[in-house]
Amino acid sequence: MRHRIASAVAALALCGAVTATAWAQGDTANYPSAPIKLVVPFAPGGFTDVVARMLGEKLGAELGQPVVVENRMGAGSTIGTDYVAKAAPDGYTLVLISTTHVIGPWLYKKLPYDAIKSFAPITKLVDSPYVLVTNPKVPASSVAELIALAKAKPGRLDYASSGNGSSQHLAAALFASMADIKINHVPYRGSGQALADIIGGQVSMGFLGVTAALPQIAAGRLKALAVTTRQRSTDLPDVPTLDEAGVKGYEANIWLGLLAPAGTPKPILDKLHDATAKVMRGPDAAKALATAGLTLSLSSESEFEALLKSESAKWGKVVQDTGATVN
Repeated sequence: MRHRIASAVAALALCGAVTATAWAQGDTANYPSAPIKLVVPFAPGGFTDVVARMLGEKLGAELGQPVVVENRMGAGSTIGTDYVAKAAPDGYTLVLISTTHVIGPWLYKKLPYDAIKSFAPITKLVDSPYVLVTNPKVPASSVAELIALAKAKPGRLDYASSGNGSSQHLAAALFASMADIKINHVPYRGSGQALADIIGGQVSMGFLGVTAALPQIAAGRLKALAVTTRQRSTDLPDVPTLDEAGVKGYEANIWLGLLAPAGTPKPILDKLHDATAKVMRGPDAAKALATAGLTLSLSSESEFEALLKSESAKWGKVVQDTGATVN
């Protein structure tokens, strides 16, 4: 009798496992069968929105289901990212991250998620340099003059960023450390607000995405002193790199990528990767990226995972070397 009961229990367990496996496979095969939420953990108005809105529209058309973009900003992008980390790993909640994703853990010591282990990489999307800009009234027309001004008035120059722990914050902290100057951090709740206050003169300077800065530079509302990559920007060919301008060895860039919650089935990740790559290589995306000053930079899932780990190590060292903190 005990043997028959044990056999029946085992058979039921096996049946349940097979049914669950079949359901999961069927659900994966039918993906997506409902709208997908793309979380952007930044305030509206930055260049992340350019990518998110374009990707949401085109990816939805490619997959046959709406992709709804939702901004959940705050705390250096960690609020929206945490929301996705806790979402079901079914491919229906994704997050568009930036370099900030691997900076946060070094500044916020008690994050409720692991920047690497809590997520499944889908693909890197784009790269872009930052441009060091000042309000036109700042009496410096070059990086050398700005550094001299900062040394003559230590602690008197302020720089704006899109928030505590943002890549704009760390790009400026790295600049201050390498130039041996003291400048004050003024965090905002988004790059749009930071841009507005640099133009208005409430803040002296900042490291901005080329997308947002270009029209303001062209209109004379901002002065461009240098870009942060090792190569000059094709959008600002006459603006030197920080390395060329005397801050030897300086290099920083902003990248964007797509993540899903850890545990998302591989077939879903593959489908998202392939559909995203197809969309990003399309003519509409190329036009949008060119207008925004962004460079297409797709990767495989494994390549993106390796990038996340290497960037985490790089920016962790910057935090430690500069003593950068959140206010």
